[in-house]
Formats: sequence, C-alpha cells, structure tokens
Amino acid sequence: MLGLTKRDTGLFILVICVTALAPFIMNPFPADSAMAQFNAGYPDLMQRFVIFGIFAIGFNILFGLTGYLSFGHAAFLGAGSYAAVWMFKLLSYNILPAIVLSVIVAGLFSVIIGFISLRRSGIYFSILTLAFAQMSFAMAYSVLTPLTNGETGLQVYNDDPQWLKGNGPDATHFFGLEMRSTFDLDIGAWSFAFNVGYYFCAVLMLVAFYLSMRIFRSPFGLMLRAIKTNQTRLNYTGLNSRPYTLAAFVISGMYAGLAGGLMASMDPLAGAERMQWTASGEVVLMTILGGAGTLLGPLLGAGFIKYFENIFSKINESVLHGWFGFLPDGIENGLIWVAEHFVGSGWHLTLGLLFMLIVIFLPGGLMEGATRIRNRFGGDKNKKDTEGKYAPAGE
Repeated sequence: MLGLTKRDTGLFILVICVTALAPFIMNPFPADSAMAQFNAGYPDLMQRFVIFGIFAIGFNILFGLTGYLSFGHAAFLGAGSYAAVWMFKLLSYNILPAIVLSVIVAGLFSVIIGFISLRRSGIYFSILTLAFAQMSFAMAYSVLTPLTNGETGLQVYNDDPQWLKGNGPDATHFFGLEMRSTFDLDIGAWSFAFNVGYYFCAVLMLVAFYLSMRIFRSPFGLMLRAIKTNQTRLNYTGLNSRPYTLAAFVISGMYAGLAGGLMASMDPLAGAERMQWTASGEVVLMTILGGAGTLLGPLLGAGFIKYFENIFSKINESVLHGWFGFLPDGIENGLIWVAEHFVGSGWHLTLGLLFMLIVIFLPGGLMEGATRIRNRFGGDKNKKDTEGKYAPAGE
C-alpha cells in the first residue's frame, strides 16, 4: 500500500488508528475521579504530542540515519513560528500560507547553516549547530526586534494589515474551519474532546511519518545509513557524501519548520525561547528516549516527554492531599513531602530518573523494550543477534 512493504503498511495503519482514537486512548479515567489527573486527552496537549512528534521525526532523519547530532534544530523551529505569525499579520488567519512559508523559510535557513556546519563532523558539527542556534536566539531576542518583537514575542494585533482577511474568522482557521473548534462527547462519567486543530496537525504528522518511512526504505536512506556506518570508508570509494548529508540536514530542518508553523497556527504567537538550546536538547532526548534510527521511536519519545511535562508538572500539593487524605496525618504529610519532590516543579527529577533507567537497561530506547516484549511473546522472528543487539522495532 502506497509503496510500503507489508510490515510498514501494518505499522502505518497502527499509527493512523492510534492517532484517530487518541481522544479515547488519552482519557482512560472518569472525569470526576482522582485518577483524572493522568488524563491527557485535552486539545492543547494532544496538539503538542503530534507537533513535537513531527519535530522528532525530522530530527531522526538526520541523527538516526546519518549519525550527525545537531544541537541547533530549535533555530528552524523558531524560524518556522516567526514566518507563520508574519503570514497571519500580513495576509489572514488562514494557516495554509503560514505553514507553506514556515517550511520554505526553515528549508532556506537550514541550507545556510548546514552548508557551513557540515564542513565538520562529530562533536565539532554539534558545537557549530549549537552556536548557530544560540546566535539565532540572540538575534531574535535583541537584534532583529523589528521582525521578532524581541522578548515580548511576535503576535497578531488588530491594526495589522491582514490584506486577505475579508470576512474570515478572527482566529486561525483552514478555509473557515477554526483550529480551536472542539466537539465534546460525554459518555457516562467520561468526557472526550475532538478538536479540529489536533486532527489537522495529526493529518500532517501522518504525512510526515509516511514520508519518513519512504526515506528510510529508499536508496537515499541506505546511503545515509552507509554514512553513519563508516563515512571515511565511503569517501574512499570516491563518493562525495556531503550532498547526502546536506540533503538530510535540510529535510530535517524543513520538518522542524513545519512543527514551528503548526505551533504558531494553534496559538498565533512566536517567541525567541523556541530557539533556545533547551528546545534543541529536548528533541535530542525525545529521539534517544524513543529509539534513534527507528521509525516509531521519535513519536514515542515525544509523547513520553510531553506527557511528563504537562501531566506530572500539574500534580501539586493539594492534589497529593486528595490522594493521601485517608491516611493518618503523620503518614500523609510524610508521603506528600517525599512525593512533591518528584511531581509539580520536581517533575524533571522523575523524568531524569526514568531517562537514566532507560539508557542503562534499554540503550536502544523504548523501541528496544517493545522489541524485547515482542521477542518474548512473538516467537523466534526477532531474536538477539550474535552481539546481543536487538533489531529495532518499527524498522
């Protein structure tokens, strides 16, 4: 189907089903129960799942296939966001021109940065990309304030021209279909939200995932794998590998620009913080945590980190008192004192511990864990190889 193998077709159908049914899957607990705190089926968070999934999928094309570790991909994320908001200010709230411009601007920006950075490899390449990202952040924050509005951030105002607005909505939309429109479905004690913005982002995520599958299975993808395996030996054959690495870098940057454009489309605001090195580090963690070089890993890693960031960070002391209120006061206060170090403002500690455990026991990421489970219960199709490594699930 669509040029995919039987195995890849099955994986793609699985991703489609999970994406379509996400409002049900992400709300497993009744809305009025104590466990409803762990529900993640509200529009803003589901949008973030798929948007950062696109970001991670694109980064995986560069890092997972070529082995080039970029610490500057947030520059393309921010450039895409700024381009989208400028389209809203100048044309209209229709997100189609904004997304197209986001991808184009990020692609052009990545050509410049990639052409210079790819003159080096290894840690020197990583430092170069980090330097470019930090310079981009500094310019957006203070130097290019007429274009970026500095620390305040770029947003749409009532006196902006919006030449093509006409009688269109005063919110981001796709030819009249507003991104904030949500249909709420109540079934018993459960409540499910079906948001237009989420499904629009989800469709683009599925397209991005499909394209990444085709890249992985193409001769171009095999060439990128050869570069990762031994670029020096490849160069000795007389083949110039730089056009391939530059193409991978630009494709990855365009994915990041698409993610940035979608972020601005869901909330028409762009700030310099999207270009900070922490945003670049976050996508690195997503990819490694899920499984670098696998198809499904970046999506799992993005969902994992965004879930912790948005769910565990909201568990405050009052929520903990609600959970442990049935215990004697001394035990209740003791448990809350311990728990509050791992949730709320301390959620980074929990994420760090989990990341450490995964790196130690599952160096191939969450996808290695899935492969081990599949090997345990699925027969002898994917046994360990002679070096003790597992074939990445989703490959």
